[in-house]
Amino acid sequence: MRGRTTRQAAFTAITPDQKVPKNHPIRRIKALVEPVLRELSPGFEAMYAVIGRPSIPPEHLLKATLLMTLYSVRSERQFCERLEYDLLFKWFLDLNLDDPAFDPSTFSKNRGRLMEHDVAARFMQAVLAEAGRRRLLSEEHFTVDGTLLEAWASLKSFRPKDDQEDPPTGTGRNAERDFHGERRKNDSHASTTDAEARLYKKGRGQAAKLSYLAHVLMENRSGLLLDILVTQATGTAEREGAITMLKRRRGIHRRATVGADKAYDTKEFVRQCRELDVTPHVARNITNRTSAIDGRVTRHDGYAVSQRKRKLVEEGFGWMKTVGASRKLRYLGVRKNQFWMTMEAVAYNLVRMASLQASPP
Repeated sequence: MRGRTTRQAAFTAITPDQKVPKNHPIRRIKALVEPVLRELSPGFEAMYAVIGRPSIPPEHLLKATLLMTLYSVRSERQFCERLEYDLLFKWFLDLNLDDPAFDPSTFSKNRGRLMEHDVAARFMQAVLAEAGRRRLLSEEHFTVDGTLLEAWASLKSFRPKDDQEDPPTGTGRNAERDFHGERRKNDSHASTTDAEARLYKKGRGQAAKLSYLAHVLMENRSGLLLDILVTQATGTAEREGAITMLKRRRGIHRRATVGADKAYDTKEFVRQCRELDVTPHVARNITNRTSAIDGRVTRHDGYAVSQRKRKLVEEGFGWMKTVGASRKLRYLGVRKNQFWMTMEAVAYNLVRMASLQASPP
């Protein structure tokens, strides 16, 4: 017998929690997030005045940012549109069915306050503290690496700093431009869209793009990201960023090791690591030169283990670029992109922690 369509009935006595499956993976992530946010609550209280109109709770802003990362939502506007009808999003943010979605401007107005109080870094450290209580962190063995992130700026915006350049030919807002035979360098040119972005290419044969570099410090036991740093893209930024993260990583074990790829095989990087009492387990680069890593390091079994474990960092980069949609950045400037990439690292750690805890021993 043919079925008939019926008029939709209104929701009655139903909560978002009833509609999210009990075995949904997001439940494990929320169970990790809630106690961390309660721990940070006193710090949130100090960020706001005691009088005035109540704002959107910072817990909602942080959890909304996590959802944008976990579900590859490209912008705040798209997120707010989806929050209006997505019951899972409402459940994760502890909203009722009839609660209205945020206005997209809520994020831009409150992001400055969150960055001013370094909330993303504090959130990340609180999540790592929870991972430490669950015995998921290594205190001795680490990995550093960097990756290229494309800036939210077009090559057409990369113009001479003295602005003495012929305007693009053609009509329309996005007119054609021929750069053939023109020498463009970071010393003489800058992007009119994102002045902090730098023209950079990762290797030979690759196209140069306006980019930033993201550096991470990973512990080798579970592959969790301990630190992330966004910098301008330069030829030495990868090694400088790695040393910066090692220096500010408090409590590093005296007999610590750090794995890295061939790009870190330089005398200066090895020297700086040893000054920090960190043994550099760097992949040897013997192409056309002598490696800074000798047999005193490579003869130990731990060197081979570090070389195997360091490849876990690529999973983090891959996740942030695909699921987190950060292959091309969404904000302008180092500071805003640092906030976003820190939240991406938090989301990746939460997903990995939830998976490790769910896996059988």
